[in-house]
Amino acid sequence: MVTASRHARVVLAAPASGQGKTTVATGLLGALRRRGTDVAPFKVGPDYIDPGYHRIAAGRPGRNLDPVLVGEERIAPLFRHGAAELSVVEGVMGLFDGRIGPGAGLAVGSTAHVAALLDAPVVLVVDARGQSHSLAALLHGFRSYRPEVRVAGVILNRVGSPRHEQVLRDAAAAAGLPVLGAVPRAADLAVPSRHLGLVTAVEHGAEAVRAVDAMTEVVASSVDLDAIAEIARSAPELPGPVWNPQDEVSPQGSPVVAVAGGPAFTFAYAEHVELLEAAGAEVAVVDPLNDERLPERTAGLVLPGGFPEQHAAELSANTALRREIAAFAASGAPVHAECGGLLYLAQELDGHPLCGVLDARARMSPRLTLGYRDAVAAADSALFPEGARVSGHEFHRTVLEPAHGAQAAWFWRSGAAQREGFVDRGVHASYLHTHPAGQPGSVERFVARCAR
Repeated sequence: MVTASRHARVVLAAPASGQGKTTVATGLLGALRRRGTDVAPFKVGPDYIDPGYHRIAAGRPGRNLDPVLVGEERIAPLFRHGAAELSVVEGVMGLFDGRIGPGAGLAVGSTAHVAALLDAPVVLVVDARGQSHSLAALLHGFRSYRPEVRVAGVILNRVGSPRHEQVLRDAAAAAGLPVLGAVPRAADLAVPSRHLGLVTAVEHGAEAVRAVDAMTEVVASSVDLDAIAEIARSAPELPGPVWNPQDEVSPQGSPVVAVAGGPAFTFAYAEHVELLEAAGAEVAVVDPLNDERLPERTAGLVLPGGFPEQHAAELSANTALRREIAAFAASGAPVHAECGGLLYLAQELDGHPLCGVLDARARMSPRLTLGYRDAVAAADSALFPEGARVSGHEFHRTVLEPAHGAQAAWFWRSGAAQREGFVDRGVHASYLHTHPAGQPGSVERFVARCAR
């Protein structure tokens, strides 16, 4: 059994996307847990899908660490809030890739930025296909580029043969980095993907559990878990406060807030429910694929993101719930809808009738809309006062026509100035994902409105 301090931690990064970080991180969590270590999973950035697989492997919620959405001052407190005996932080894109902006510092929101904020050692996961001695130059570059980012070792992924592995180990030794594991090529580790990335663990069901088991087996047999644990324990103590939802919001009554879940609505941060409950709400989950009624005494409704476009026919077929939600919104009750939730409130999605709360129609698009947005609240709403400034993130392959209502939810500038989203009575609906830990006042405001 690995012994570790409360803040033992390691960051798994890569030279670029597609190197196998999720496979190795998920398998590492499962392998450490299997031998008795209490592990906690984290993901850098606004990703909702990888944490679902992390949760299966670790047996506890996957949490996100995103300095752009919550502010860099909250990263260490949020980490402490979710940390365990040993914490594994999966990076995003390449180690130094983040929000593009001026300056020569670490890119904001990059894996390197989060590793520096956590004072955590980094292990690189490198796809070894098509590489041999050139690995030495790659590792030397990543190790020396920013000395404040401590690259402690490398895990070789998709290794072709014992001879290939030996050549790569020699190259890593020349670069001064230990090889902590060599994962062979294994087609059965693939997780199905779609237009926005991997299929969510909830949708994949039993197959997701089998995939996580396969990742756990291969990492357990090909990665030096003791060496990884030793590197994680080498991280210094991380002093400072622990994020606590009770410190962020005050109780506003005890209204029932229904939160959509199930396979169609999986894009939610763990801290959202924690903040709702800290503000006094009684949270009840509703699955729009199966439940025909809102929970009893529902006073507010949260519709997070997800993949309603993959379930449009089934969502449309649940006419009882669609009609109830339409009547609920028409009453002026508070409704918070983000991205997938926005689509669900539209008149239709690719011809499938939906809730009809918004006078807009949605369709799939070949174009991916992706990026951080610095937004300003365009109107007073159940979530934000007019003029409130937030950092959010867009990630969708759908188009809504029109893109905003008579009263938009947001203004932002992405090239030209844009208006986006809908504010109508108690409804606040938008493509923009925000992180509630970065905007706790919006949760308190929402619960207070529900309590009325």
